[in-house]
Amino acid sequence: MSWQAYVDSNLLATGKIKKAAIHGLDGNLWATSADFSLPKAEVDTLIKAFVDPAGIRSAGLNLGGTKYVALRADDRSIYAKTNTSGAVCVKTKQAVLIAIYENPVQPGEATKVVEGLADYLIGLNY
Repeated sequence: MSWQAYVDSNLLATGKIKKAAIHGLDGNLWATSADFSLPKAEVDTLIKAFVDPAGIRSAGLNLGGTKYVALRADDRSIYAKTNTSGAVCVKTKQAVLIAIYENPVQPGEATKVVEGLADYLIGLNY
């Protein structure tokens, strides 16, 4: 399966995720939804936050020009929220999944979709 198919079929097609991207841990884009473009600086900041989340905890997380408040940040998952949307970012062995959901989708619904795909990819050594 292509990386784009993972974005389209495993994330967007669930109806829980509005925008999504998969980037390698080097920051390079592997796949993205049509309306979701992340500047390299935002991706680099996100990837660094899996190691040291202090920066996003104090200053927030920018994704696609939208500023999110970090709710959870550890070496696997980063969850963030605005008033009307949220982000679920999960690191695998070789990539980071970045997904944006919007109201009325609940955080737990989006988290289940993204974490599930991450677990699958980790099982495949990605």
